[in-house]
Amino acid sequence: MRKTSRISYYTFRVIRFLVRVFYGKAEIVGLDSLPERDFVVVANHTQMNGPIIGELFMPDDCLIWCAGQMMRFKEVPEYAFTDFWSQKPKWTHPFYRLLSYVIAPLAAAIFSNAKTIPVYHDARILSTFRETVSVLKDGKSILIVPEKDEKKNNVVYQFQENFVDVAKLYYKRTGVELTFIPMYVAPDLKKAFIGEGIVFNSEGQIEDERKRICNYLSDEITTIARELPEHTVIPYRNIGRKNYLSNKDFTEVPK
Repeated sequence: MRKTSRISYYTFRVIRFLVRVFYGKAEIVGLDSLPERDFVVVANHTQMNGPIIGELFMPDDCLIWCAGQMMRFKEVPEYAFTDFWSQKPKWTHPFYRLLSYVIAPLAAAIFSNAKTIPVYHDARILSTFRETVSVLKDGKSILIVPEKDEKKNNVVYQFQENFVDVAKLYYKRTGVELTFIPMYVAPDLKKAFIGEGIVFNSEGQIEDERKRICNYLSDEITTIARELPEHTVIPYRNIGRKNYLSNKDFTEVPK
């Protein structure tokens, strides 16, 4: 755990307890099928549900990739408004701007003390990869929720692909090819479902591996979702509930 103040730590513990109480119980189906080590779980973000499921219900030795800005008090407001609320109706923006400042100290306390690895989209990504490799070498696992604001279908948005690069570094350091395992998070069912994994090919070109692995994972998550009983899919974007879709809608964005 990274070094934080006592106030920050105890604030996190109280909030974590309250979230656990009010969120209720959730089940991860297929946990017993996970490998013993050398794997990364990749899930749909489903707003905050993916990270919450990871924090509360994944094994204690599973760490979650988290936007580094959410761990820094001064960076929280801009990131939170842009990522969480920028697509809300414009007349509500002043409220959400204010809210982004209100939550800043709590967000920094939560994400700095949770089971997280900070992720950046600049040169600092190297520190993310190094910490991830170190964690995996220790026999722990990683959860990544890599969706971006580009819709793929009624279940998932497109993935940011560069997380696959950690497998290249891991192979270089250990000689082991990582397995990426899809997980579909279904808050409406209070469950998450583990799927069949895909192994990184150390002999392939990294550009090809990014596409191959991300396409497989997003397609597998979609397949898992569509084979389940009908339920509401909570999307990546924080949009109005009237725009939520069913897992049976079968919409696809043209390529």
